[in-house]
Parts: sequence; C-alpha cells; structure tokens
Amino acid sequence: MENQKTDLSRILAVSGYPGLYNYVAQSRNGAIAESLSTGARVNFPANGKISTLEDIAVYTEDGEVRLRKVFEALHETLGEADAPTAKASEKELRALFEKALPGYDRDRFYLSHMKKVVSWYNEIKAHCSLDFVDPEAEAAQEEE
Repeated sequence: MENQKTDLSRILAVSGYPGLYNYVAQSRNGAIAESLSTGARVNFPANGKISTLEDIAVYTEDGEVRLRKVFEALHETLGEADAPTAKASEKELRALFEKALPGYDRDRFYLSHMKKVVSWYNEIKAHCSLDFVDPEAEAAQEEE
C-alpha cells in the first residue's frame, strides 16, 4: 500500500481484535479481512462489531471531526515522527491532542479513545500511507 492513498473505508477496526484490518471480501457469514501488521487473513462474523475508520469521528466542542481529519492534524503536528504509543502517559497524550486538535471535547473524548487513535495512527503510518482518499473530493470529481 506504500505510495498509494489509504482508503479508510476499507480499513477495519474490530471490537475484541487488536490492530487494524484491510477489508478483502464479503464471506457467507461475515467479512474476510487481512491484518495490516501481520498480513494474516481473518474471517470476522457478521454479528461482530466492525467499524471502518472512515465512519469513526472524534467529539469536538463544535460537533465531530472525522478520523481522517484527526490523522491529518496529527501528521501536521508530528511531522514524520511517530505518535506516542498507547502506553504513553496521560499527560503526554492529552498534550498531543491539545496541540493537534485543540477543540476536542474533554468530557466525551476519553483517554482510552486517545490511546486507540494514536495506536491506529502509528499502525497506518507503518503499514499504509498517511495520504488518504477523500471520498467527498472523489465524489465531486466523478460529477464533473
């Protein structure tokens, strides 16, 4: 996936499974996906809690910000450096989000959410590209 745009609508986070997965195909009773880090294929049951990263947003004081925009803000803040790991101190994680996303909702965007976001960011940075497909821009391009 290197040098290609990352399509967050094909990257899955699955409740109960560590890491991120690239959607491969629909199966008779669920979805087949490949681990970004190991390449191992997994068949997730249809009743599992599967979310695409494109559908995830972070609460802010003004509403919600799509995860793609959060990743872009983190990349702008961090440059080519990795984000702190999920094991980093609360103070370090909060300071990062203060800088990258100053309007995040302190009452609804918890430390556990920050840990997930930084671990996803690092996994995407390591195995994909931080250059993302923009569904709105692509839809507008198709209409032209």
